[in-house]
Amino acid sequence: MTDLADVRRIVAQDSGLASVSVVRADGTPHTSLVNAGVLDHPVTGEPVVGYVTYGPVKLRTLRARPATSILWRAGWRWAAVDGDSELRGPGDVDAEELRLLLRAVFTACGGTHDDWDAYDRAMLDEGRVAVLIAPRKVYGNA
Repeated sequence: MTDLADVRRIVAQDSGLASVSVVRADGTPHTSLVNAGVLDHPVTGEPVVGYVTYGPVKLRTLRARPATSILWRAGWRWAAVDGDSELRGPGDVDAEELRLLLRAVFTACGGTHDDWDAYDRAMLDEGRVAVLIAPRKVYGNA
């Protein structure tokens, strides 16, 4: 098991704000800003990194080339995880499992919500997908 303790400490300092990099079809990197945290995989129970995304291009990219690198920073401290992404969204899992998983990812990033029903509706309407990264390498100076 890969130790994600340093990642958990960094996530707690800045709501899990992280840059995530994936590989486009032409081999170039694509980086975006997300909120990501550490949670237990809903099937294996192993700790994974999770964030939520949507959009056909992003999802197609992640399905075709799951190699992912994600980096958090707080001040001069940082932690990174390299691994493969697994998508769990509409059509991948049943609606109730997805609803609970999207909430789990959100709270793993430090998120809270006053109206979970509204949150659930927005995630469903937007076709949001949970991205779970199985850590292959964890590094940094946190």
